[in-house]
Amino acid sequence: MGISAEQLKFCLDAVAAIEPAMARAIDRAGYPPPRIRDRGYGTLLRTIVGQQVSVAAAQSIWKKLEAGLGDLDNPATLAAVSIEDMRPFGLSRQKASYAHSLAEAVASGALDLDDLPADDEEAIAALSSIKGIGRWSAEIYLLFAEGRADIWPAGDLAVQIEIGRILGLEARPTEKATRLLAEPWRPHRGAAAIMAWHHYKVDMAVV
Repeated sequence: MGISAEQLKFCLDAVAAIEPAMARAIDRAGYPPPRIRDRGYGTLLRTIVGQQVSVAAAQSIWKKLEAGLGDLDNPATLAAVSIEDMRPFGLSRQKASYAHSLAEAVASGALDLDDLPADDEEAIAALSSIKGIGRWSAEIYLLFAEGRADIWPAGDLAVQIEIGRILGLEARPTEKATRLLAEPWRPHRGAAAIMAWHHYKVDMAVV
């Protein structure tokens, strides 16, 4: 379960009390809606399927896989087939390899999504040990599916752009700078990231 609307408001109000620019951003764009995904294997598999393709294309591939192979929310489904068995349904060899690795890790118990480490960095390391799950994907999963309130995806381009705009910086901050800028906002950085994406959409709509 991700961060609820009530939690988002509480966390953002706490950040706004520290950073007046965030308060002005909330006044301009309003509070963001929750971004919640289901916890578990299916969400991570959808992340792999959706990499570098449109939402519509990802949905099409998912439906074809499901029709051809069975229940995709059960890791045993893909763990039981070969990489080549997945290729006819629209997955590249690389994505099929990633999907197979994830399925095997979860099916074997090597990755226990019901008992990830409580420490955020350790949880990110556990998730990103799987081929195809990088730091960004791990952070998004922990933020949206587990509702970990202090996850800060500083490598996300939209977060960098919008934090720079919100804070009135002349140039987009680097990942390292974005990480440092948010240090005073602990333990509410996850809500700040969701606010950055929301603010980015508002800015794009205005343009």
